[in-house]
Parts: sequence; C-alpha cells; structure tokens
Amino acid sequence: MLLLVTDTSGKQGRVALARAAERNRNNVNVQVIEEAALAGGMFSAQLVPQIAALLDKHRLRKTDIDAFIVISGPGSFTGLRVGLAAIKALAEILKKPIVAVSLLEVVAIAGRVQGKIVAVLDAGRGGAYVGAYQVADEAVQVLQEELLSRTEFLSQARGSTVVTPDLTWAAAAREADLPVFVADFPNTEMIAKLGLWKLQAGQTVSPEQLEANYMRRSDAEMFVKSSS
Repeated sequence: MLLLVTDTSGKQGRVALARAAERNRNNVNVQVIEEAALAGGMFSAQLVPQIAALLDKHRLRKTDIDAFIVISGPGSFTGLRVGLAAIKALAEILKKPIVAVSLLEVVAIAGRVQGKIVAVLDAGRGGAYVGAYQVADEAVQVLQEELLSRTEFLSQARGSTVVTPDLTWAAAAREADLPVFVADFPNTEMIAKLGLWKLQAGQTVSPEQLEANYMRRSDAEMFVKSSS
C-alpha cells in the first residue's frame, strides 16, 4: 500500500511517500520511501511539484497512491489551508481515501503511556496546543483539543500524564508536580503509522469533509477584531 504523507502545519513542511503493509493495529510496518522538505512560505508553489517529483523519481504514478495521510492541525493558518486544498484536489481526482491526523494525537501515542494523556505542543505567544486523550493499548480516544494558556494547561493536565517534545512545557509541568514524558517531535514514520491505523479502522474523510484544526484565529481575523 502506497501512502502519500503531507505536513504543512509548521514553519517548514514535508511531503513523503511511504510503503505500508496492512497488518493488525499492534503490528504495523511502515517504511518511508523518501521525504522532501517544503520551505516556509513556499508551500503553495512547492507542494504539488514535490509530489510529482517524488513519484517520478521512484517510477510511480499518481494512480499508484492508495491513500493520503495529511496533518490537519494544529498549526499555521496559511500552511494548513494550502496543504489541505492540494490533498482535497488530488483525492477528488483519484478517488482515494484521506486520513486526517492531528499532530497532538501523534505526540500522545509517542509517549507509549496508558491512561489519561495530555499532549502538548508550543503554540507561540505564550500559549500551547493541548490535547487530552484516553489511551489503552494504542487505542486512542480523543477527549478534547484546544489552545490554552500556561495556567489553563496546568489545570487541564491534573490527573494526567503530560507528553510533549517541548522542554519548556515539560519543565512547567514538572514544576507543577505533574508526571511528564518527553517524546520525540512527530516524524513522518510516526505520522504514517497513525494514519495507517486510522485507515484500517475506517477513519477516513471525503474531500468535502476534510477540515483544518487551526486552534487559533488567523492573524487577519485577530487584526480585524482588534480594529473593530
């Protein structure tokens, strides 16, 4: 099974081809064939050409893609909008399934911790992207995903294990006497594995259903609000 994986949620983006062997949820084999970086501010110009270049380099066609794994948030308003628009168009043309993946959910399972998990990613401007999950044997139940202040995050995380790749937020959690696991930042293989699990579970969306989870108003929206 050939997967196309895209992530345009951050300042830098990535697109990759991955080969997946469909097994059970606890025995997933995913091999990243190749990954290409997308320069910040250039996603709209680079994403589709990079996809074409990767396919051509490995002598593959667009029709060989079996599913699209796309990071749907949280993150950059413009980056997510551009990335999701491209995947919507390709999936519509090729009639292939889309799996939307949250970066926070990837962080949550990266901790390999059972029970109630709070995943945290730095959101800038003093805030954090926070996801609350119930994890049992890699089955993940999403409880809530939101943008919080430091105080709100620490309150939300009571009774949970905090999982984060960010050392600053890990330190804040430790200072509040919360259990903390410092995980690696989600890489392409981790994203592809979670995407494959969701695909096997039938958790796909149509192009019309695919939406970004920004967790933050765009700068333009905030400017309008502050000027009104």
